[in-house]
Amino acid sequence: MIPRYSLPKMKAIWEEQNKYQKWLDVEIAVCEAAAGLGYIPSEAAKEIKEKAKFNLAQIERVEKEVQHDVIAFLTNVSSFVGSSSKYIHFGMTSSDVVDSALALQMKEAADILIADVNDLLESIKTKALEHKETLMIGRTHGIHAEPITFGIKLAVWFFELMRNLDRLKKAQETISYGKISGAVGTYANIDPRIEELVCRKLGLNNAEASTQVLQRDRHAEYMSVLAIIGSSLDKFATEIRGLQRTDILEAEEPFAKGQKGSSAMPHKRNPIVCERISGMARVLRSNAQAAFENVALWHERDISHSSVERIIVPDSTILLDYMLNKFTNIIKNLLVYPENMIRNLEKTRGLIFSQKVLLGLVEAGCLREEAYSLVQQNAMRVWEGKGDFKSLLSSDEEVIRYISKQEIESCFDYKYYLRNVNQIFDKLKETEV
Repeated sequence: MIPRYSLPKMKAIWEEQNKYQKWLDVEIAVCEAAAGLGYIPSEAAKEIKEKAKFNLAQIERVEKEVQHDVIAFLTNVSSFVGSSSKYIHFGMTSSDVVDSALALQMKEAADILIADVNDLLESIKTKALEHKETLMIGRTHGIHAEPITFGIKLAVWFFELMRNLDRLKKAQETISYGKISGAVGTYANIDPRIEELVCRKLGLNNAEASTQVLQRDRHAEYMSVLAIIGSSLDKFATEIRGLQRTDILEAEEPFAKGQKGSSAMPHKRNPIVCERISGMARVLRSNAQAAFENVALWHERDISHSSVERIIVPDSTILLDYMLNKFTNIIKNLLVYPENMIRNLEKTRGLIFSQKVLLGLVEAGCLREEAYSLVQQNAMRVWEGKGDFKSLLSSDEEVIRYISKQEIESCFDYKYYLRNVNQIFDKLKETEV
């Protein structure tokens, strides 16, 4: 399913006009290469280049009769060229055209996605630096653990997205291959040099070896990278959804003026865009699975992959383009509530400092197992509502045998958790997008 909203540049890549134009670019490039090597008259190649064009409605009309899109395309193009059209598609097979053109489309789509990822990286980096020292509780298993900063959380996202950018660039390189090798990849009816010349002109590499098709491990790699990026966005969106819960409310996706949250409850401000991103990530992962299924084709080729790719490749690139743009907008306009973060930090009445107290006891000479037991005993009393952690520790004679009340007090210092934050953010600042 193509979403209702998609950015125009990405959508245009997958429209029929661009697809057939790419097919025509391949056919013309082959004719020019063949003419350059003396296989067809140069005048014919020149005429083909000047006259070759197509009409979408006419192609559709012919295809209804012949039930073959490439034949319908060639029939239509030939009607504009005239007698020189006999040299078009000479020695080629349909997949020479279709696979090379698809590679061009996927390469173009990757250009847009790379730009999208760069935009999101810039937004996350800016927001991370802004919240470098914005204290909040870290959660493990959904339970309060120790203090971190909101900036660190965003820095983690930034570096994950940088890895995704590297993956996407590699996937673009992997997919940027064409083939003009004939019906089973033997070059029986076409000079191998033509493939090299055509691919170079089109900005592709020529496959080292091919059957009738380019091998679908390339496409599977590309689609899996889209799914990984979508999964990262799912992870980020899920975190915001969690932080937006009413009982937490530390961050919130933008809520526009006039926006409605619920048909029944006027008070609702729901994280609908983040939820949408999480849902769409499932589609990307499913499409990647379909791409894996396309790798195994019968012998030198069947067409079981073709119908799948007509859906999953346009849908996934358009979908990820949409998701990246939407999430960039969320990050740029994210509502952050530092006062709620502090309030949540203090909810457990000091329990989040338990490791610092544990280490203080060990440093004072207490055996770790005993120290753990002393700290846990007092922590459990806090969970039971019998006081705050600092007071209980300060009144525990076993604890103050090792560390003084003043030393206990020093354990309850938020600044301690910021002492090495600069090392993380130095790496962030040094990383160029």
